[in-house]
Amino acid sequence: MTSLDRKAALAAYKERKVAAGIYRVRCLANGEMWLGQTPNLDKIENRIWFTLRQGSHRHRALQEAWRLHGAESFVLETVEALEEESDPYLRDRILKSRLAHWQAELGAAVI
Repeated sequence: MTSLDRKAALAAYKERKVAAGIYRVRCLANGEMWLGQTPNLDKIENRIWFTLRQGSHRHRALQEAWRLHGAESFVLETVEALEEESDPYLRDRILKSRLAHWQAELGAAVI
C-alpha cells in the first residue's frame, strides 16, 4: 500500500456515514430482551460482547443471563437506524425518544 493509498483510505474512513439507532440484545434460550441506544450501530456489538465476556456489563440481569446461557444464546439486532443528524444534541434527544417508544412497544428492559 502506497502513501497515497493510505491517505485515500484514511480520508474514506473519516468521511463514512455513521448510523445511530436503537438495538436489541436477545437471549434465544429464554426470550429475554434488552434495548439500548447508540450513536454508532456498527461498533455496539463489539462493545457489548466485550463487557459481557469480561463479566463487567453494568446491567446485572443481562450479565447473569449471559453467564447462565453462554454467548451462543445471544444475538444483537438493529431495531431502528436513524437518519443522519449533524447536531449531536438533537440526535441524542431523538435516540432517547425512540428508545422510550421501543421499550413501550416491546416491553424490554433498557441497558
